[in-house]
Amino acid sequence: MDCSIIYRLVVISLIFISSHANALEFKGKFIQGHFILGKTDPKSKIIIDKKEVKISKDGFFVFGIDRDRKYDLVLTKIINGKEEKIIKKVLKRKYKIQRIDGLPQKQVTPPKEVYDRIKADNILIGKARSIDSDLTFFKEKFQVPLKKSIITGVYGSQRILNGKPRRPHYGLDFASAEGTPIKAMLDGVVTLAEDDLYFTGGTIIFDHGHGVSTLYMHLKDVDVKIGQKVKQGEKIGTVGKTGRSTGPHLDIRLNWFNVKLDPASVLKLN
Repeated sequence: MDCSIIYRLVVISLIFISSHANALEFKGKFIQGHFILGKTDPKSKIIIDKKEVKISKDGFFVFGIDRDRKYDLVLTKIINGKEEKIIKKVLKRKYKIQRIDGLPQKQVTPPKEVYDRIKADNILIGKARSIDSDLTFFKEKFQVPLKKSIITGVYGSQRILNGKPRRPHYGLDFASAEGTPIKAMLDGVVTLAEDDLYFTGGTIIFDHGHGVSTLYMHLKDVDVKIGQKVKQGEKIGTVGKTGRSTGPHLDIRLNWFNVKLDPASVLKLN
């Protein structure tokens, strides 16, 4: 083959490889409440709206879309002094209405004497969710924490408790027998392990890196401790009915910092 042709083919191949290396890749749907995993050149800078996000050594980053986001997402990539803006349309969702009746009045409207306790609980949870570690477990596949269970509550549904509208439900509920073992959905480090929070009862939070955390609620038994490293699939506790609960079930949550995301966006439920 002519040397000039070979040279041109090599140059074209190098351009293609370079272009592919600098490309942005996304895994996830740009829908309200969804978790998005991104991949880029590790040397680049990524800004979501006005927030710069952390990039791993192999180029992974992550962010989430709020339940009620009403405007497009603006992603800015900066590399070698060049700035590129990408606008992603965020699709809206229609959420269910969930009515729960027969709750004790103190579970619908807590008495004033527990306000300080609730405030302290919220501080603990907020602190655990604000961690921005360098862990990169978030890029792996999540697994369902309970097998052979029925989903009884979904993300985003408007809760009406004893006829009174309350905040939306930000988790995914799995009905199961009390004492059923709960498995870790992903590798992580325990940042909160409490036996008796007012609303959530037995509660565990894991850090998975870059602001991604998972929360397990209403547990009967909490079998992990703060600072403990847990592998995906390990038993972390058992199903209970602690906190504000009408019966034994597991409520899981997924967060990107304070953005509440749909756990179903990372779990294969079928």
